[in-house]
Amino acid sequence: MGIIFFFGSLVQWLSPKFHMPTVVSYLILGLLIGPEIFGLIPREFVEGSYIVTDVALSVIAVLVGAKLKLSTLKGRGKEIVYITLFQSIGTFISVAVGFSLLGGFLNLAYAEILFISLLLAGIASATAPATPLAIVRELKAEGTFTTIFLAIVATDDAISLIMFSLALAIGMTFIENGPFEWITLLDIIRLIGLSMLIGVVAAFINTGMEMLFKHKKSMETISTLGLIFIVYSLSKHWHLEPLLSAMFMGIVMANTSSDFDIVEEEIDNHLAEIIFMLFFIISAMHLELSTVFAFPLAIVFYIGLRFFGKVMGSYLGALLSDSAKNVKKYMGLALLPQAGVAIGLALSIQKYEGLEVVAPLILNIIITTTLVHELIGPFLTKYALSKSGESR
Repeated sequence: MGIIFFFGSLVQWLSPKFHMPTVVSYLILGLLIGPEIFGLIPREFVEGSYIVTDVALSVIAVLVGAKLKLSTLKGRGKEIVYITLFQSIGTFISVAVGFSLLGGFLNLAYAEILFISLLLAGIASATAPATPLAIVRELKAEGTFTTIFLAIVATDDAISLIMFSLALAIGMTFIENGPFEWITLLDIIRLIGLSMLIGVVAAFINTGMEMLFKHKKSMETISTLGLIFIVYSLSKHWHLEPLLSAMFMGIVMANTSSDFDIVEEEIDNHLAEIIFMLFFIISAMHLELSTVFAFPLAIVFYIGLRFFGKVMGSYLGALLSDSAKNVKKYMGLALLPQAGVAIGLALSIQKYEGLEVVAPLILNIIITTTLVHELIGPFLTKYALSKSGESR
């Protein structure tokens, strides 16, 4: 941890001098000091670091959710809904159709290629919440484009989860030659509903705690952080969606609590930079460079098809909702980063019976493309926010 903090501070100082997004610098640093290259951080630390990344992700998810304030989204609902749906569904269709037509190089049965196409399409829809939020903070971006952008980031992971779960249910019927069971769809709805409910309940408990610690900023912040960690942990323990639970906690707190702005400011001023630094540096340590060369065609196709789906889907959604010119031109580029949610979905199928061939292939593709998306994506997000005219 000492090494991470020491080199992380140097990287944060150097990044602006090279006009490089801090997120990218953290990722490069993680690769360099991690077990893959110089090995300053041993693999044992990386394998046991889930507690640190979980703590970071829980706070990041709440901060993303807190950006969905009804007062700031007023009059933007149509744009957010249209762009979110079109870019999510557009990306799903682009990756699913593209891989099913071009997947012959995998040398698998067509049913397996179709299954891989569906699962990759479900994962492709997700956007990493941590990277966009870190870039927005770094650029001090503020305005209509930024508001719509963060709202889309907060909602498209939920849509990705639904599409991935449906793809898994349909794909299993191809593999097993059995009927599609609608009970699976009900399970998905229950999963999302319970995940949201935990976040909502915690937000109202937090309001009660704020009344107890009225105008004591440090105590309010400590109790809120405690509830965030409990929500994330319980959701994970009950096999729900912890990111969704934490995100909904942030949404409800931002819209119902009069004191949450104080807590958000405290986190932003004293904790956010440390949380982002730890998350990105440690995340990079999990990536294995050997997988980059394992499936070159699959990686190129996935990145290209996802890029096409995000950019075209965002443009169509913005066009139909009569969005501003900068939203039409740049929103798709801003949504390209992909990390934790994608890897989490790929990991979730590793122990499924009958997927011994499909699951490891998907995981390798996602881990490798995550490296590419997280190194290139922040530059594109920064470019889009700068071009939108909202970067300060």
